[in-house]
Parts: sequence; structure tokens; C-alpha cells
Amino acid sequence: MSLTMSLTVGFDLDMTLLDTRPGIKAAWQELSAATGTWIDSDLVITRLGPPLAHEVAEWFPAERVPEIVDAYRALYREHALPGALVLPGARESMDAVRAHGGRVAVITGKYGPNARLQLDLMGLETDILVGDAWAEGKGTALREHNATVYVGDHLGDIRGALAADAVAIGVTTGPYGEAELREAGADVVFADLTEFPEWLAGHLAG
Repeated sequence: MSLTMSLTVGFDLDMTLLDTRPGIKAAWQELSAATGTWIDSDLVITRLGPPLAHEVAEWFPAERVPEIVDAYRALYREHALPGALVLPGARESMDAVRAHGGRVAVITGKYGPNARLQLDLMGLETDILVGDAWAEGKGTALREHNATVYVGDHLGDIRGALAADAVAIGVTTGPYGEAELREAGADVVFADLTEFPEWLAGHLAG
């Protein structure tokens, strides 16, 4: 099988394909109002990436975390879905993978059903979707789907790519700059996904 025919490229979702910060901020504000618990939503949206339960635990006692996670996920569907923006180059990057005969995999820490709703709303088609995956857990998903490239904005995304022996591509559209992504082990760092299609063509040309 040729390289292009066997190509699967994985992408993170939040702050890689989509800027979900406006909607996520709105959902956390609604959660704060519903629970009567003060939450710094501006701080929350600076540290997207890790599993939702990690962030919930910053604001609620451990025994309430499962309940609050469920409440947030329900609020997300109403308040966060409409607030997302497609990041520059995202559509073109997904199209480039398919133009080379490959499959697009979105592997995200976001709750899978909400990730599906978000992608559908934004008109982003993915061949594979894996939710609730983080860091080395993303590596497991990448291996399961034979992905050889993974693109993400978070240090946890780089860890996932490295765990799968995939090419680790960082984008600086999230909380980390080029130096931090490279220090974490990124093979390539882009300012945003507008640089990806040309890189992919060169990568496949070998």
C-alpha cells in the first residue's frame, strides 16, 4: 500500500481546528450562575486541553465533580456550540489530507457526542472521531487508527503524538509558543494551519 493510500492524519479540536473559547466561556458562566459557584471563566479558557474533570475540580469539591461534569456537558450543547469559530487553514488542511487519499481523524479531550455536534455545526467532516482522549491516551487512539501525523496546540497533544511514534506537529493558536512546543518534542511547529497543506505535500513527496 502506498504512503498516501495508508495516510491518516489526526487533529486536535479545541484551538487547533476551532476557536471554541467564546462558547466555552459562555457555558462556564452559565454553570457558575446555575450552581452559585464563582468561576473565573477568563482563566478557564486559557487552559483548554486537559479533561473537563480536571478543570471542574479546580472549582468544586471532589464529590461533586461527576455531577458538575454532566451539568456542564448539558450546558455546552445550548451555550457553547454556537460560539465556535473555524481557525485559519483548518478546512484547507482537512481537505489536503483527503486530496492525498488520506483519512482525517479528530482526536480530542472533548466529550465525544459534543465534539460530534460541534463538528457538524461547523461543517467539518471527519472520517474518525475519538473523544475523551488526553495526552498518552491520544497516542493510543492514534495507534488504533494507524495515524502517522498528529496536529495539536497543547503540550499534551505533543505527548500523544510521541507516544504513537507519529510526526508531532504543534500550532501556536493555543496557549503555547513555538519554543515550548519544540521543547516538548514537536517535530514541526506552525503559526497556524495555513502552513499545513504545503508541509503535507512535501512530507508525502519525501
